Amino acid sequence: MSLSIRVIPCLDVDAGRVVKGVNFENLRDAGDPVELAGTYDGGGADELTFLDVTASSGNRETTYDVVRRTADQVFIPLTVGGGVRTTDDVDRLLRAGADKVGVNTAAIARPELIGEIAERFGRQVLVLSADVRRVREGGEPTPSGFEVTTHGGRRGTGTDALEWCARAAELGAGEILLNSMDADGTKAGFDLELIRAVRSRVDVPLIASGGAGAVEHFVPAVEAGADAVLAATVFHFGEFTIADVKRSLRQAGYPVR
Repeated sequence: MSLSIRVIPCLDVDAGRVVKGVNFENLRDAGDPVELAGTYDGGGADELTFLDVTASSGNRETTYDVVRRTADQVFIPLTVGGGVRTTDDVDRLLRAGADKVGVNTAAIARPELIGEIAERFGRQVLVLSADVRRVREGGEPTPSGFEVTTHGGRRGTGTDALEWCARAAELGAGEILLNSMDADGTKAGFDLELIRAVRSRVDVPLIASGGAGAVEHFVPAVEAGADAVLAATVFHFGEFTIADVKRSLRQAGYPVR
């Protein structure tokens, strides 16, 4: 486990605005990303994660612009993901001000990309974003019962999630952003079974995502093996604050910054 537990707000960005939905559908506006980033920086966030949820080629320059403007305003690490397909994409994002870059679909299609990014920029730059769900009834079974998905959790790959996370770490992923598509939007708490299962297979830092709905949900995620906890809607709409989460972690005996 990392020395301090990190609390990370996630900004899902579409056409230059922060949006939020469930499994990236039925998106609603949640504000200006640069303003929100500044608020989180001042509110004690340890890092920020930006996800370009449409990642269309026509919208990429908008993303670079948002990253540049945000990097000028905040002084905490910034991870950017969505539409990253090549090492040149990573290079452009780093030059725009990102500290780390997330990869998902392109790595599933071509796992060699993970090693290429790690070799060129260092594994500390690379975050594997894994959108994971339980195999649906009638779907192709996997050894763990979990599969990696694409397209915001709507399309199964038949690839075992635990095996994929372990392989990605071996190839050079420096961190894993583990997003439970089953828990996403439920506000019922993080998928603890999934966190434990992946933790048993990887040694790299693990970021838990999906399902946060109450301050009380974060400590169990850390107990299950998460090194960092990520949330979006509950922070964007003021249901509770990063300081509230850190207070609960500290009271449970976990170090926070």
